[in-house]
Amino acid sequence: MDSVAGDEEQSPVVGVAGESDTERVAAVEAAVADTGATVLREDPATLAEASPTFVVAVGEAAVLDLVRGGVDVPVLPIDAGAGLRSVPAHAHDEAIAAAVAGETTAESRRCFDVSVDGDSAVALFDVMLVTAEPARISEYAVRSGGHLVSKFRADGVVVATPTGSHGYAKAAGGPTLEPGTGTGVAVPISPFAIQSDHWIVDDDDLVLSVERDEGAVLLRIDDRAFCEVGPDVTVSLSAGPTLTVLCTPASAGRW
Repeated sequence: MDSVAGDEEQSPVVGVAGESDTERVAAVEAAVADTGATVLREDPATLAEASPTFVVAVGEAAVLDLVRGGVDVPVLPIDAGAGLRSVPAHAHDEAIAAAVAGETTAESRRCFDVSVDGDSAVALFDVMLVTAEPARISEYAVRSGGHLVSKFRADGVVVATPTGSHGYAKAAGGPTLEPGTGTGVAVPISPFAIQSDHWIVDDDDLVLSVERDEGAVLLRIDDRAFCEVGPDVTVSLSAGPTLTVLCTPASAGRW
């Protein structure tokens, strides 16, 4: 087990992230205080500067905000969905107590660095090119290490990290990837073909492009629309920062 409580003579500082003024967040703050730890309830940027012992993230959006804010201390996800080994809301008391006591293991989840037209972002789960209007099929290409993987006509394409392979990519027909494998999965969205492939690719040096559009194509990074992408623009993905996830006996399994 990895101890996160630090010096036994000094109370650990535990950050709490999540939507303000919600019962779930208030309950988590109370659970942290009950352990004797100091509660630090701040925005992601402030938490990044403060470097608490670890951060309890309530909900998937809170985890994403922490990643975007550059928080590099371990995170204990609560009710944050599949892929993050999150703790169910009803078990947060025992999970927080275990984390403060150092009764945890840690897993690293690598993100994508995403670059498009001079702008950059970080993706924990997935990167998607998708038509902005329903039933508008465009042609997409996926390249890995400078080599063409495939071109295909579809409503879009999603490339997911192992963490994100539990989500939209799986719903689109992709496999679930084991964390820590240094891979991603590329999956066409509603392809215009009777049979369709998906591809396991290295998570570094990936390029997505719109070869031909029949309507506006949006780039979505995790849960946000980022920008429109035309045929003259490429989206580059490379291995990005890692998120350290704390796992307790109450956390969900790896699969």
